[in-house]
Amino acid sequence: MQTEFLITAGEQPKRLDVFLVHREPKLSRAAVQRMITAGWVRVNDQLAKPSQRIKPGDVIRFDSPQPALLRLLGQPRSLEILFEDRACLVLNKPAGIVVHPAPGHWSNTLFNALLDHCARLSEPATPGLVHRLDKDTSGVMVIAKTEEAHRGLARQFESHSIARLYEALVWGVPRPSDGRIECPIGPDRQDAKRTSTRTLQPKAAATEYHVQEAFDAVAARLLLRPQTGRTHQIRTHLQTIGHPILGDRIYGGERVGVIEGSAISRVMLHARMLGFIHPITQAYSEFTIAAPADFNAVRHILVNGMTKPMGRVDYSESPEICWSRWSRWTRK
Repeated sequence: MQTEFLITAGEQPKRLDVFLVHREPKLSRAAVQRMITAGWVRVNDQLAKPSQRIKPGDVIRFDSPQPALLRLLGQPRSLEILFEDRACLVLNKPAGIVVHPAPGHWSNTLFNALLDHCARLSEPATPGLVHRLDKDTSGVMVIAKTEEAHRGLARQFESHSIARLYEALVWGVPRPSDGRIECPIGPDRQDAKRTSTRTLQPKAAATEYHVQEAFDAVAARLLLRPQTGRTHQIRTHLQTIGHPILGDRIYGGERVGVIEGSAISRVMLHARMLGFIHPITQAYSEFTIAAPADFNAVRHILVNGMTKPMGRVDYSESPEICWSRWSRWTRK
């Protein structure tokens, strides 16, 4: 597709790449520079350089290559289905599987498995994701199978009316034993793949927790209720108060990744319970699944006492401004 720009008399002189990046906000400046160098951009029908200065009267023609259509294919995979009807499907997601295809993970995802499953039904359906779990997180997920169900479930997630309960093994023991972590988070200023309080795009986020078990002062098993659904919210909030999840090397460093001299295989976070209003019947539905074997293996080591210290975790965000007492913890 070709786009043409005519530089008017009121346009201030500037570099070609700077002009285009403001006209094509979906492209980064580096991407624009690559396209100019590759010959996708011409000024007055002549090849140009990214640094070329544009002036009134110039005609810029920009040929943007069209991306090829990506067809996602179903791939057979065993699924632990807890419930299924014509509208939706509830499953127990294992740790170690990416939920949705993305660059670097176009196949062997949970969505590929769902495509295969839904295509084999007597009444084939198209799965629709209304929420996600991180690759390392195990537990309950709900999948829409119709557009009506997708809209109904999505509204509940957007309004934060979904009941969710997570379980985590964390470094140290939070005090008080019942609390509410409430601080805005967003993409980290220095690393967009991380979420943190050091962000230029803060969004309100709150997570309630309860210390279910304490293993001396070494670690604890927490029950958590996220009140919002931000990316990496639980992991970020726990790191913020100085109690990162065991196995979470991104938010806790290497020292939370080893127990008794052995590497912890993944982030010890499990989506234990999910409750929602069924989008068709309007009945409340709730599903609970116990933590998997790898989670319980780490807990077993903690229960029986450790012979080697886990070391100290360094964190730089102030816990004092990010948590407050919550004294009415209840469990369904």
